[in-house]
Amino acid sequence: MQRFLDPSVLGALSGLDLVAKTVVDGFVAGLHRSPDFGFSQEFAEYRAYSPGDDLRHVDWNVFARTERAYVKRYRGETNSLLTVLLDASNSMNYGSHSVSKMDYARFTAASLFYLAIHNQRDAAGLIVFDDEVRNYIRPSTRQGQLHRLLSGLELAEPRARTDFGKPLHHFQEFLRRRGIVLIISDFYESPERIIRTIEPLRFHGNEVVLFHVLDPKEIRPELSESAILVDLETSERLEVTPEYARNEYRNKIDAHIEALRDGARAVGMDYHLLVTDQPLDGALREYLTIRQGRN
Repeated sequence: MQRFLDPSVLGALSGLDLVAKTVVDGFVAGLHRSPDFGFSQEFAEYRAYSPGDDLRHVDWNVFARTERAYVKRYRGETNSLLTVLLDASNSMNYGSHSVSKMDYARFTAASLFYLAIHNQRDAAGLIVFDDEVRNYIRPSTRQGQLHRLLSGLELAEPRARTDFGKPLHHFQEFLRRRGIVLIISDFYESPERIIRTIEPLRFHGNEVVLFHVLDPKEIRPELSESAILVDLETSERLEVTPEYARNEYRNKIDAHIEALRDGARAVGMDYHLLVTDQPLDGALREYLTIRQGRN
């Protein structure tokens, strides 16, 4: 029986909340026996159980000794702040199979929101951008926040061109607390420019993670004859041959990915490549395993 969702299954589902719940519940169950697997890892203290608290966080060993229920709390449980910056530029519309880059980005963000809010009770927010900030949902833990975030993801439609400067200015202007910043994009700009634009977030004490979403045909295009490629953001047209696609193009995209990955890690940011024909749980498993190892 397949535990994790693959892209073809994801594409058939109608609700982001169902996608997120299935993905998160699946990989949390598979990765770790404890439900306390996510953004807030380090144990901090006990507090008395209150009606409505998640029974999974009750320490039953303490209850057996004292006949009193206490809930385990973790560092960051009350002050962790997750903000997702979602690239909704035209290039995210591309897809060579049933799931576009935009759909895959939505599924990724929805799963992380579900994990942060439902599993960890962290504050979470969303900035949707292209060359402007199209939507901003302030990070919060108040009731209904998950629904607001998923609705924001549903409404995010690719248009215009990418400009990382606008959302980052917005982020620094309105968000005063340090936290985790996840940027989901196909990053079709110069790696040096991307790193230079995003790096100030690290200077302000944020943990920054780049989720690089690419279609498999963008990494390894397959052409049987010459074709005209059209840039979805600039409408520029380029005629390419099968030989160019197999050789020069592949070298260029490999160099782009390597430069972005190495540049991000050199300034203390995490980098994860997400390929849209791969099960989503794999990339999230890698990311959360690395997070767990640091705490």
